[in-house]
Amino acid sequence: MDRSVADLRQNYTKAGLVRAEIAADPLAQFETWFNQAVEAQLPEPNAMTLATATPEGQPSARMVLLKGFDARGFVFYTNYNSHKGHQLEANPQAALVFWWEALERQVRIEGKVTPIDPTESDAYFASRPHGSQLGAWASPQSQEVDSRAVLEQNLQELEDKYRDREVPRPPHWGGFRVIPDRIEFWQGRPNRLHDRFNYCRDNAGNWQIERLAP
Repeated sequence: MDRSVADLRQNYTKAGLVRAEIAADPLAQFETWFNQAVEAQLPEPNAMTLATATPEGQPSARMVLLKGFDARGFVFYTNYNSHKGHQLEANPQAALVFWWEALERQVRIEGKVTPIDPTESDAYFASRPHGSQLGAWASPQSQEVDSRAVLEQNLQELEDKYRDREVPRPPHWGGFRVIPDRIEFWQGRPNRLHDRFNYCRDNAGNWQIERLAP
């Protein structure tokens, strides 16, 4: 490399975040920031890191796409037999991270995870492109396969089977909802004195807000 990794740095100067301007409810604050990310035409503003762990504490993380959020939490979809699906079944806790570099913003979310109602999964699956529906059947996610040809053969057989038919949702595929008990909003600031506001639920289920040192 021409430059040392340690020399790679950026000074954040675009905006600030003050207590008087943030919403009392973190879901409302997230909606504001998410809509601004969409309006800024950022690539895949709904892309997020999903971190899970085994019951023994071995972590793993990957990128997934947010497919819905409301007062109940944050929804994504996956194969329940995947690596993350098995981890969430055994240890239903997760963390999410959104990074919107162009806006110098990060959101961190932590909470419990539960499968969503099957009717919600059915409705979302029905809205997916035909090829994505077939892909959910064709790929035994996270399992070893001999070659890509196996996947392509699976897809071809499914294309023939469902050429003029509705594709049903696989029973092993559906949504999870992360029910947050902690949400942190981070706004980059000069000299690494970033603004951080953390929302935590108290014992009564109400949100408490605190400013954190960067």
